[in-house]
Amino acid sequence: MRTVERVVPAPSDLGVELIGVPEGADLDLDLRMESVSEGVLVSGTVSGPIQGECGRCLREINDSVTVTIQELYAYENSTTDATTESDEVGRMQGDLIDLEPALRDAVVLALPNNPLCRQDCPGLCPDCGVHRDDLPADHSHQQIDPRWAGLSQLTRTEE
Repeated sequence: MRTVERVVPAPSDLGVELIGVPEGADLDLDLRMESVSEGVLVSGTVSGPIQGECGRCLREINDSVTVTIQELYAYENSTTDATTESDEVGRMQGDLIDLEPALRDAVVLALPNNPLCRQDCPGLCPDCGVHRDDLPADHSHQQIDPRWAGLSQLTRTEE
């Protein structure tokens, strides 16, 4: 068994539409590699910064993510070749292991599809586009359809 602690640059397109890890950002790998009968079992954590925008108000989000990974990388010519499909289990290329697919799967699946700057984010006013936190409590955009404007006179009380 070996433990590996490394800082590596993030690959491109590590994220979803609204949030992801910036390309080249430092990813901290804290991994344990164990020799098992069919190959090498890699397990541990990956952590790094994430950047994006809120799905409701479009404000910038700067946070971090930590995910666990566990992946088996089969030795060349092991019985795993005969018992699994080629894309089910990672394969070792000589003494090398390509961690990027496992890292990409773990990080992207941990990211929210609709990220929020905070849980109670009210979003934007649909009429004027201003953030609702910046608007007064009595803010409204009451519009009367000109076809019904004559009827609005009926609801007025005479003084």
